[in-house]
Parts: sequence; structure tokens; C-alpha cells
Amino acid sequence: MMTDWRALSAISLTCSLLSAQGVDCSFRNDPTSYEESERRAWQDTNHRLKSLRRTTAISAEVTTAAAGEIPRRNFIDSAIFDRAEQAAIPVSRLSDDYEFVRRIHLDLTGRLPEPDAIREFVASGDENKRAALIDRLLQTHEFSEKWMLWLGDLFESAAFSSTQNIQINGRNAFYAWLKKSMDERKSLRDLVWEAMVAKGNNYSPENGAASWHVRSRTGGGPIQDTYDTAFSRAASQFLGVAHYDCILCHNGRGHLETLTLWGGSASRTEAQRMAAFFSRIRYQGARVERTDPLYQSFDVADATTGAYNLNTNFGNRPNRQAIGAVNSLTPVYRDGRTPSSSDWRGEFAGFLVTDPQFAINLSNRIWKQVFNLGLIEPVDQMDLARLDPNANLPEGWSLQATHPALLLRLAEELGGLNFDLREFVRLLVSSSAYQLSSHYDGEWKLEYVPLFVRHYPRRLEGEEVHDAIQKATGVLGNYTVNGWTEPVRWALQLPEPVEPRTNGAVAGFMNTFLRGNRDTQFRTQQGSILQQLGLMNDNFVLQRIRTGNSATVRALGNAADIPAGIEQLYLGFLSRKPDAAELARAIDYIQARGPGQRMRSAEDLAWTLVNRTEFVFSY
Repeated sequence: MMTDWRALSAISLTCSLLSAQGVDCSFRNDPTSYEESERRAWQDTNHRLKSLRRTTAISAEVTTAAAGEIPRRNFIDSAIFDRAEQAAIPVSRLSDDYEFVRRIHLDLTGRLPEPDAIREFVASGDENKRAALIDRLLQTHEFSEKWMLWLGDLFESAAFSSTQNIQINGRNAFYAWLKKSMDERKSLRDLVWEAMVAKGNNYSPENGAASWHVRSRTGGGPIQDTYDTAFSRAASQFLGVAHYDCILCHNGRGHLETLTLWGGSASRTEAQRMAAFFSRIRYQGARVERTDPLYQSFDVADATTGAYNLNTNFGNRPNRQAIGAVNSLTPVYRDGRTPSSSDWRGEFAGFLVTDPQFAINLSNRIWKQVFNLGLIEPVDQMDLARLDPNANLPEGWSLQATHPALLLRLAEELGGLNFDLREFVRLLVSSSAYQLSSHYDGEWKLEYVPLFVRHYPRRLEGEEVHDAIQKATGVLGNYTVNGWTEPVRWALQLPEPVEPRTNGAVAGFMNTFLRGNRDTQFRTQQGSILQQLGLMNDNFVLQRIRTGNSATVRALGNAADIPAGIEQLYLGFLSRKPDAAELARAIDYIQARGPGQRMRSAEDLAWTLVNRTEFVFSY
């Protein structure tokens, strides 16, 4: 079940409908659910630490150390370890090679490393081998596929949503634009700018980014509802400020004072002036027959005139009323900038990607993807008044980020790297802070979580679990995506989480890992009984570990050297060798069943490894 704090981005719909009916909004009815969101994120992280039970094969020689003993490779390490030293809190030692090679492959590419690659990496005496591996993985197609999943979640790329159906062809065009952009190594700044200014038919591959705007169309009300949706989506995704969605319904005063210092004094008029940047966008449905490839598509364009009118008395948000004699609003950006041309949407795009908050938001989101906890949580609840480390805050308020100066420095670095995703990720994963072990021998407290004194494990996403099982067994899928000519072999190549529609059983298996739908359900790291039952019993798993299907598992059944065959299977599934006790148990089991049961024994061992908790974790 989705936790309450992850539902903040959905507050607006509930708040709008209830306010329009004279009923208070969901935040006011249950403010504690949102006020405690940061601590809940820490608790979720702590729960994953407790859930992962690793073997002594990895952790036996790993102990905690004083922060000053860990090598500092960049400014990230200085910020993290200085804070730990000041608090006199021990930190984990650096991860060993087995732990690191698994983590970096999964975090950069979403794929398990090959057994031979693990052996080669561990055996290498090159002191720069980690940097070399990082560099190689950053250049792979698998990196693009893994991070397109992240970008698709960020842009909320889906064929159907609660606001508007962009249809599968529109989704495919958006995915094609995103894939081409990743292949061309476009910067994150250029990606967002292109999405904001996109025009043309949203089914056309060259105009695929226009589907972002079609997704914002909001039925059941006046066109101003669509302007509000477009702006609130942009603010949440690219500024990290989902609170605008609430403020588009009502002033912050009387609603948000306990949640956000900035939002408590923000006005509805300010938010509407931001939404006014979208008030000249126009959507024209394609007037074609059902058999036409452009059926149900939209042409996105802009008018040269128009404004945000305050004359509504129905719809998804409370009535918009004139402000004295003012019946319409023209755009004003949050820092006071106003458009100098009639292309208001284009002006907004320029203001957005040069807003310092744009870099702060993306830095925090990428940090969370790499470190598995944001410097600010939740990532879309940034308080604009509590980000500056030098801010003079009122009594009762503190800076929002766990490491305020580090977050601003990361934003500066992202801008200095021209918003290059690969280079920014390289900066993060090259730090000793990222390369710490997730094992921690000392006393662990919830209060340590925001300090990043150990690496936080993450449960693999549904797509990654699917691909890990395929990679370990060597048995690939073959899925059809409507509108695509080529079959899909890996889940990370699918254009959105509800795919593959042509194989509901496989989609259902992945959905148990809570991959969401980019609309009403959001990805979550929570576990469930269904996940455990799926790994034990789902046909997707059972068919792939069969020796008749998997040459990898069959190799153990045919192995003349049983210990070597067991080691190979452990490396393929868990990215490590078995410890002495594990190896002895596996040998005893295989020998006790006899030569006639070797294939069945190999399948049993593969099944056991899939069902080890560590199999579904990047730790």
C-alpha cells in the first residue's frame, strides 16, 4: 500500500474537488500524515536495512571506522565525513570488491554482473579499477535503459492517466524522443526545455515531447484547470515544489504553515501567475477517421494572445474570482521575471531551466537515486524558504536539507557539468560515501539515517528483478509492445511500467514489486508477502530455473567439478562466492541425492538463490 507521504502529489485533485464542494482539503483533515513525511522516509530506509540479512561471506571482515580513516575523494566525502566526525559517529568501512561490483552494475545499468567479470574485477590489483569500471558502465546502452526508467518516472510518461489519455502512440513517440535524446547525450536541461516548448502532433516521433503537454489536459472544468495542471506538474517534477498544486486552490495561509515556511505565506494569485505562462497553449484534436494512424492524437500549438482569466465558477478547483477590477492575469515567474515576447511558454522554459531551484531539485533527485535517500525528503516537498544555509529562519524552523551546503554545492556542480547526467552520476558514485559498505557493526540508531554513514540498500525495482532472473538464468523474454516492430527482451526496455500488456502474467509478477503506473500509483520500496510468494511460486521464475530452459543451471547438473559449478551459480545469482558453510551444505545436498537427481538438485539450488533476500537487493 502506498504510504501517505507519497500521495502528496495527488493532494491537488482531492483538495480541489473537496474545496469546490465546500469540504476541507485532505491536508487540513490529516496534516500529520504530511508533516511527518521526512521521518517516514528515514524509517523506510531503516526498515530496508533491517530487512536485508546478508551472509558472513561478505560482511565478516567489514567493521566500522572513524570517519577520518576513510579516504576522501571529493567534496561529497568532506561534507559527509566532517559531519560524522563532528558528531563522533563511526562510519562503515569501504565496501569490498564483491559488494561494490554488484552495486555499481545494478545502480548504473540495472543488470547483474557476469561471473567472469566479477572474477576479473576482484582479482585485479589495479588501484584505479573502480574508476575504470564506472567509466565503462557509464558508456553502455544499459545505462541509458536503466536511467530512462528514472526519466520516464520523472516525466510521468504513460499512455493513460487520470487527467488525459495520450494513447499508446503518443506514449511511444515520447519514449522514442527520450531514447534518441539519451543516445545523443542531451543534457537534462535540454530535455526539460524541449518538453516545455514542444509543439506539433504528439503521435509524430519528431514531436514526441509534446505528449508531456497532452498529458496535462484536464477535463471536467474550464481551460484554466489545464493551465494549472501543466504548471503544477512542471513545478513538482522540475522544481521539487508540489505545494504549488495546493496553492493553486487556495492561499497557503491557513493551510500549509506547519508544513512549509515558504508555502505558508504563498498566495493563490502568485501560483496562478505562474500557471499563466501556459495560458496560450492550444490543443487541436486530429480530425481523422478511426483507421487513420493519427486518430485521437493532438496538435499542440500556441496562440499569440490570451491570458489567465479569473472568471470560472465550476471545475476541478475552487472558483477563480476577479481581484478588484482585474479579471485576468499575465505571467510573472516566482523570482519576478516577466516574459519579453508573446511566446509565454517558451519564456517559461527559459526561466525554469535557469532557475537555481531547477538544479537543486535535480541534484536531490539524482542523489536519492544513487544513495537511496534524498538530502531532502520527500523530493517534491522542497521548502523554498529553508534551502539557503545562510538563511535567518524564524524560531521553530530549521534548514530542510540534511546537508544544506552539500546540496547547493551539488547543484552548482550539476550546472558546471552542463547538466550532463552521466558526469553527475560519475561524481556521486566515485565518492567514498557512495562506496561505503551497507554493513555496520556498531550500534545503529534511526537518528543516524540522515547522516549517510553507511550505504543504504534498495530493493530492486520490478523491472530489475525481472531482468536479474533473466540474466542469472540466461533465459530471455520475448514481448510485444503495441506500435513497436522489434520484440522486447528486457523489462528495462519497456516504455512504461504497465507493460508488457501482451503478457499479463509477467506484468503481474513485476507489479508485485510496486513499480506503479506513473499516475495514481507511485513506485515504492515497500515489501510484501506477494513479492515473496512470487519469487517462490511464479511461473516466470520456475520456468527459467528449469535445466531444460537454462543452460546456466544445466551446467551445474553436468559439472564434473561440483564445487566449481556451485561457485559459478553463486556468482551468477548473488555476485559473490559461497562461504565455506554454504558450499559445504550445497555439496552435501547434491551428493546425498545422487547422480540421477543432479539436474533437479541444480534447479533447487537456483531456486534457493533467487529466494535469498540479497538477490533482490542492491546493497
